[in-house]
Amino acid sequence: MTSGDMMALMPLMILAVGSVLVLLTGAIKPGGYLYWLTGALVIAAMLWSLLIPAGAVMPGLAFTAFSRFFALVLNAAGLIALLLASGYNRRREIAGEEYPATILFALTGMGAACAATNLLILFLGLESFTFAFYILVAIKRDSPRGGEAGLKYLLNGTLSAAILAMGMALVYAARGTIGLAELASTSGGAYEPLFIAGCCLILLGMAFKLSLVPAHLWTADVYEGAPAPVTALLSTASKGASLAALLLLLPLFGDWQGLHDILWLLALLTMLAGNLAALVQKNIKRMLAWSSVGQMGYVALALVALPAGGARAAVFYLVAYAAAGVAAFGAISVLSGDGECESIESYRGLGYRNPLAGAALAVAMFSLAGIPPAAGFMGKFAVFTAALRGGEYALAIVGVLSALVAVYFYLRIVVVLYMKPATVEVEPVSLLDNAEKVALLVPTVVMVLLGVYPQPLLELLGKILI
Repeated sequence: MTSGDMMALMPLMILAVGSVLVLLTGAIKPGGYLYWLTGALVIAAMLWSLLIPAGAVMPGLAFTAFSRFFALVLNAAGLIALLLASGYNRRREIAGEEYPATILFALTGMGAACAATNLLILFLGLESFTFAFYILVAIKRDSPRGGEAGLKYLLNGTLSAAILAMGMALVYAARGTIGLAELASTSGGAYEPLFIAGCCLILLGMAFKLSLVPAHLWTADVYEGAPAPVTALLSTASKGASLAALLLLLPLFGDWQGLHDILWLLALLTMLAGNLAALVQKNIKRMLAWSSVGQMGYVALALVALPAGGARAAVFYLVAYAAAGVAAFGAISVLSGDGECESIESYRGLGYRNPLAGAALAVAMFSLAGIPPAAGFMGKFAVFTAALRGGEYALAIVGVLSALVAVYFYLRIVVVLYMKPATVEVEPVSLLDNAEKVALLVPTVVMVLLGVYPQPLLELLGKILI
């Protein structure tokens, strides 16, 4: 391994070694400072990627502009989740070094998945961060709902991992290699049944990671039972890493028409199921969970139109969704005391009692609904434009109609925040600490900036998604 390889590998090494360091340090001297130590390690990895953008190709990993971009976005989401968790865990008495160390472990797995050049490393990266979320979802050991959510996620995730591994095994059996570049170069012409079966199983395994129908039923229960900062990371960063992995896998299919048909059906069912199920939810976390299913349907819609710029639209949409997701679950986190504010009606008048949390939640709802000037509007515009360019008129119409349905349950939250006074006497909202203020302000500003001026990000994505 050359010095250049070491320089390129350093962000991953900072996160991996940092997770062990935090575990050992916490065992010797536990305390809240571990969150700040973990945050410093994440910032160090991000700064290294930005200031020393070294590229390298080594066995199993390739550090390119593509992998660095995704690593920066995912690490930023992880950093915000840490800021939210520092106060949330203190209020909910979630102590120990396991939480911040597991966050670092999850970010390491995500970074490896985004930089993978063969099926083995890709699988290890995906399952590494999924394994970390098994722990994080059930991190509050005295919470029955957390334990139930962790068990459901574990059982579904184990099945997904088995399906994914079986698919990769079949692809290897058919082509005799696990290298992504080699597999992509052999794609085309006749597709043997063994290879097609393996690719379909891989798609099904990735559908679980992205909460695409029919592999979506775990989403609402896990989002509801997990601590809000964990849900903020699970609903955003894990989706981003999974999309990066899927973009690395799609060239394997070559010009096989079946890929278009499968993605078309996944997008259709996911948009409809997610948005229709969210309509009837009274619990805000379950509503956001089902709406996230619908949001991933728009990502799948962009992938259907891959030749018409769908990849750029999908990644832009996911960045916009990630900002809205961490802001929405961040607001839920900072408003949590001994218990979380989960009923939608419990948010009555909250926009006035806690202006920053209310504003962050409202802007997130506008963005998820696709209302300008929030980033979600530009994201949906990019997705539907790609779909129309690709000739997917029927799917684009369904997407627009489902987005109109979604406006109702998103704006319902805004109405409750600002237009419905509290019906019962409520306790004064506690003041936010500086970490929570930063964790809410940053994604809110990102949503507005991307909604007003999306061109720099779109141009950057055009360069790295080649």
